[in-house]
Amino acid sequence: MADMMWAGRFSKQVDAGVNAFNSSIAFDGRMYRHDIQGSIAHATMLGDCGIIKKEDSLEIIEGLKGILADIDSGKLELDPNAEDIHMFVEAELTKRLGDVGKRLHTSRSRNDQVAVDLRLYLRDEIAEIRAMVVELADTLIRMAKEHTETIMPGYTHLQRAQPITLAHHLMAYVWMLLRDIGRLDDAAERMNVCPLGSGALAGTTYHTNRQQTSDLLGFTEPMPNSLDGVSDRDYCAELCCAFSLLMTHLSRFSEEIILWCSWEFKFVELDDAFATGSSIMPQKKNPDVTELIRGKTGRVNGDLVTLLTMMKGLPLAYNKDMQEDKEAIFDAVDNVKLCVKTFTPMLATMRVLKDNMRRAAAKGFINATDCADYLVKKGMPFRDAYKITGTLVAQCIEKELTLETLPLEDYRAMTELFTEDVYEAISLDTCVRERKSEGGPSPDAVKKQIALAEERLGALKND
Repeated sequence: MADMMWAGRFSKQVDAGVNAFNSSIAFDGRMYRHDIQGSIAHATMLGDCGIIKKEDSLEIIEGLKGILADIDSGKLELDPNAEDIHMFVEAELTKRLGDVGKRLHTSRSRNDQVAVDLRLYLRDEIAEIRAMVVELADTLIRMAKEHTETIMPGYTHLQRAQPITLAHHLMAYVWMLLRDIGRLDDAAERMNVCPLGSGALAGTTYHTNRQQTSDLLGFTEPMPNSLDGVSDRDYCAELCCAFSLLMTHLSRFSEEIILWCSWEFKFVELDDAFATGSSIMPQKKNPDVTELIRGKTGRVNGDLVTLLTMMKGLPLAYNKDMQEDKEAIFDAVDNVKLCVKTFTPMLATMRVLKDNMRRAAAKGFINATDCADYLVKKGMPFRDAYKITGTLVAQCIEKELTLETLPLEDYRAMTELFTEDVYEAISLDTCVRERKSEGGPSPDAVKKQIALAEERLGALKND
């Protein structure tokens, strides 16, 4: 009982099972560095404001730095029996400094302490994940530059639809990732306000300087409302939402790579370092990395639901339910980092089977729209051209031909607007090359996309 900082009100020991149930150090221990960082700022402010003696403030700061160094070096291990990381650090400080260590918690509550720790921790994690996403976008742009003329079928409903290039396909994911980076930046900006000094919920009677602690910790400003300061977890949910969208993009791409690796598509082959085999079928080469990313996307989505559900019925201010925020957001952080870190080199080492992509594009009448456009450019209304082309496709299927091999007399039987130049108009190279509209798959249009994406990504790198 003596180890519990809050023990004065209670007349008996907490049940051992309840103590274990209540403890959070098993997961919040990872915030030790941020807890000490926040405590150093708080101790600095206490000394500067005269709330505690300056010499006590300096001694506390040195004591905290010593604890940080000892944890980093492995000399000091976290006590699994401690209630949480905050109590562990304070207890260790008191053990080392005696009564001076007990002065650290003046004008502070664990409620505002954990709130500032979590913001500091997530701020660092966002920066790390953001750098990983930037690297992934860079990798995709480099790949796109190599494949501006690699023709492949584009799909709708997973049916071959129109010819595009691999570069065009890859760039679609680059734009998704750029939005993901923007969402991470937005979350980081809204998160970067300081709850320290909010106390348990109603501030403090001490004349503290919240602006000082905010500045020392690199926040933009103190949170204006002390109730909001300790009860806000919007930043966890918002960040996890950004993670969910990022993972959704990785999952969609993973699904395509899984399809492309199959013998039915055979558009790409993964490097052996990023595939696994079967315990019974020696011929198998499984895209397990991408399958795991699909699965972990569901896990991160579950973390988001956990956070939203945890918060939806809580009255102000702090409630113990909010201890559940950390396991959910930590799990999301860990899985996002793991997936992006693995996905990037997998893509970079992936072999593209260009000939197979082109052969697939040559089938499935994906130049039918271009055939209709050919007639439109000669003056026919689009709906009439659409109907004629559909009829020609049906004839090709019946005769086991393609639009490229259908005789000219069959074309001219439908309309005399067809001439020999129709074959050039519906060739795959022409179909792709002539799609010059902004954002389209022509090599020129994709090169403009790439240049724009590089410019946007460059600006984000400099932020």
